[in-house]
Amino acid sequence: MKLWTKIGARRTWAWPYVLFLVLFVVLPLLLIFVYAFTDPQGHFTLKNFMQFFNTTEAVNTFIYSLAIAMLTTIICLLLGYPAAYIMATAELKTPAVMAMLFILPMWINFLLRTLATVELFNMFSIPLGEGALIYGMCYDFLPFMIYPIYNTLQKMDKSLIEAAHDLGANGREVFAKVILPLSMPGIYSGIIMVFMPTVSTFAIAELLTRNKITLFGSLIQRAFGEGGLTMWNYGAALSLIMLLIIGLTSFFGEKEESGTATVI
Repeated sequence: MKLWTKIGARRTWAWPYVLFLVLFVVLPLLLIFVYAFTDPQGHFTLKNFMQFFNTTEAVNTFIYSLAIAMLTTIICLLLGYPAAYIMATAELKTPAVMAMLFILPMWINFLLRTLATVELFNMFSIPLGEGALIYGMCYDFLPFMIYPIYNTLQKMDKSLIEAAHDLGANGREVFAKVILPLSMPGIYSGIIMVFMPTVSTFAIAELLTRNKITLFGSLIQRAFGEGGLTMWNYGAALSLIMLLIIGLTSFFGEKEESGTATVI
């Protein structure tokens, strides 16, 4: 009975997850941190970060990657919010059908979808470049914007909308003062879920631009893949900079989301 009690305890079943986090999350992050602040001989140094800030091409690539990620996030928000709103307010089978249409492409690996997009552009003789890159980004990450907003709108208390109408608010006022503020947690979640992967991606850029456009993720991939062991320290420094940007995005997103919930 004691053995069965120990096996059935929640703490016991948590150990596999703890082991997984230590081996595949904590340990890799520690290695990145150590490599970022050391040279190939293992001595402490800040040259890896100075190399980044002193390289104009790397800094410009970083800024350009942030701009592409922000533009992609804005486009996904402009396209995703109306779709999520229609899904949340429609009746009968419309939400299920629309959800299925958005889910179907996600059943295929995103690299295969990107290759199919490349062939689609080639079929219609559309040149690959920045426009194709933004299109591919939006195509791959649009569902990550739609579903957080849809879940938030679906759980919204409809009586608040009815109360706003009873108090004399028109449709535009109801949306601006009731629906939009209540959907802000979903918007912030969608922004984070789209911005974080787009700012660090590299495969989509390489395929949809024929390596004509380099994103920050491509710099990291080249440092680890093509630069050899001597470039691992520089690649780790770039990765740490990227992690800091993603961490700040998540922090401010959670802060804004909690602040919105408090106001509501």
